[in-house]
Amino acid sequence: MPILLDYLPIALSVLFFTALAVQLFYYLFFFLRVSLKETRPTDNHMEPLSVIICARNEAEHLQKFIPLVMGQDYPDYEVVVVNDCSTDDTEMVLAQLKIRFPRMRYTNIVEDKKFKHNKKLAITVGVKSAKNEHLVFTDADCYPETKSWLRDMQQGFGWDKDIVVGYGGYEERKGFLNKIIRFDSLFIAMNYLGFARASAPYMGVGRNLAYTKTLFFKNKAFATNYELNSGDDDLLVNETATSKNTGVVISKGSIVRSVPKTTLKELFFQKRRHISTADRYKLRHRILLAIEIVSRFAFYAAIIPALYFAPHPDVFWYIVGGIGLRLITQLVVVKLTMMTLNERNLLLYSPLLDVLLPVLYFIVYLSNALDGKRSNYRWK
Repeated sequence: MPILLDYLPIALSVLFFTALAVQLFYYLFFFLRVSLKETRPTDNHMEPLSVIICARNEAEHLQKFIPLVMGQDYPDYEVVVVNDCSTDDTEMVLAQLKIRFPRMRYTNIVEDKKFKHNKKLAITVGVKSAKNEHLVFTDADCYPETKSWLRDMQQGFGWDKDIVVGYGGYEERKGFLNKIIRFDSLFIAMNYLGFARASAPYMGVGRNLAYTKTLFFKNKAFATNYELNSGDDDLLVNETATSKNTGVVISKGSIVRSVPKTTLKELFFQKRRHISTADRYKLRHRILLAIEIVSRFAFYAAIIPALYFAPHPDVFWYIVGGIGLRLITQLVVVKLTMMTLNERNLLLYSPLLDVLLPVLYFIVYLSNALDGKRSNYRWK
């Protein structure tokens, strides 16, 4: 036992500096890529697009956001809305919008009590209804920030890409919960956009995602994960994306905003649904994601013990310097990413949220593990 105690200061120092090195690697090799400029295709040819939106009881949002989708500065596109068993005024609103916007079409899925389904059926119906090969997806509670959304997303198909991943953020509102939601969305984007730019695409978000109809049917869509209530976006990308067939669009013109949750309970159940797909990711992606969050946890957990048991005064100050280096790196990369993705008022909160989010995710993972009910078919 005394021998083990003798080695404890060294072990803690090694743990701290190893976690620090891993964290700096992720920030500088993956996350920083999100804010770096990238060469775009020079071909200005714009393929016809089909925008697909699935909606369940979204009458208010459709009335508000469809005009923004229909107001895109793009020569040839249609909007297909799939009304999935809505019980509110969604169908009436869509009928009224159809009169205003002839390029918008909609189809209804009638509820069958003997056959329960999730969003994946609605997406499949939308894909089959689409007239065009190139498909762009967003949600009914989302809207493009600019009129150039489709122009920018279409450029991602350049160089014969089949998948295009873009950024979908949340509206800025008052309150600390909103900052949690928006920073979580920002950090997730730093992961999947940064990884994709590093030739390791692993997911996309349904708020702002595009792919070809050929890819959808060639890979049998959701055949491997239909029973899951989530995965219509991230698992589809995880199963089909490669470094060669995936384009990344990061520009202020391509950003889509979504209406955020307003209560912690709503956020908690949303994260439960999202996280339920994590164990279906390819092994290499699970390892890459796990290394980041484990190293972050180890970094914070080792700070106080490593400082307290520092084997030498110089080591103590090296640890203090490491803490400062990681903090400065984080703030710089987060600030650059915020500027790139048009996010505001998150920088000062980011060190605190960087600690809190792994705790939130651990609680969500634990809740899912104890519950074990991942096949709840209600997607709205």
